[in-house]
Amino acid sequence: MIDSAALLVTGGAGFIGSHLCEALLRQGKRVVILDNFNDFYAPQQKRANLAAIERCATASSGELVTVEGDIRVMADVDQAFTALNLPPECCTVVHLAAMAGVRPSIDNPRLYNEVNIGGTLNILEACRTWRVKRIAFASSSSVYGNNKKVPFAEADPVDRPISPYAATKKAGELFCHNYHHLYQLSVACLRFFTVYGPRQRPDLAIHKFTRLMAADQPLPFFGDGSSRRDYTYVSDTLLGILGALRWLEQDLPRYDIFNLGEAQTVTLARLVGLLEQALDKPVVLNRLPLQPGDVDCTYADITKAQAVLGYAPQVKVEEGIPLFIKWFNSTSKGHLPPLT
Repeated sequence: MIDSAALLVTGGAGFIGSHLCEALLRQGKRVVILDNFNDFYAPQQKRANLAAIERCATASSGELVTVEGDIRVMADVDQAFTALNLPPECCTVVHLAAMAGVRPSIDNPRLYNEVNIGGTLNILEACRTWRVKRIAFASSSSVYGNNKKVPFAEADPVDRPISPYAATKKAGELFCHNYHHLYQLSVACLRFFTVYGPRQRPDLAIHKFTRLMAADQPLPFFGDGSSRRDYTYVSDTLLGILGALRWLEQDLPRYDIFNLGEAQTVTLARLVGLLEQALDKPVVLNRLPLQPGDVDCTYADITKAQAVLGYAPQVKVEEGIPLFIKWFNSTSKGHLPPLT
């Protein structure tokens, strides 16, 4: 077993990536961030995330290098791999960078193809040419589409995606398996289930709803409120990623897929009620029809992740929503509180 001393985190200034980088720095790792700080949402939010990571680096025994670049540009990818600056057997990649979101992918499928498939292929090619043998790939629960069997298990068929975003994430898993087979790359594909918490992207439901409710504005409420999601607090997702990194440290080339969720579902109506309670504000709903590409339910079977990765999520949504609101209120005063 080789303990990776250097990790490249693509999308490291984003929501999940920023928390992961801080955790790795606290472990004394050399962390290389590759991020293009695009304007899918306000770049200043990612700059603020990066500032928090830099403070963490200063207070820890780890080292931080930031490469501002695009995974679609091979020269930028190579610059990031160069910055690892250690023998390849001491290095691991965590590939989080992607164009996210179901609805925007319907409007611009070519961009999602370029970033999520082409960019992932660039990262895999760089692993091959730089001889880095371990990668964790951020996939998504969206690959399950509208599977009728719940909870979703990793062995379930995922060949009927209902959005371009979902199709690109499944394609990424397939390319990862291809590189595992051809080049003995060890791969953990991690299917994230509706992650929320501090630093969450502002376009996602919990953050968007909180912002609108704080401003006394109506919420866009799609469907009858019965759609269900497996909301996963970011600290639990982080535990799963760290477990996958430990699994990748083992000697033999390996490939597997793991669900990282809370293994519980919450209806949209229940979510709004929890926000009302945490904010102590009534809500006004702008009722709208269901949107193309949205799934009816996400629900993770985490049996494999529990057994193989030691994954044990802790934060139920009834606790997580107040924690998110606490962070939201702090950021409105210009503070960036810690994850917990």
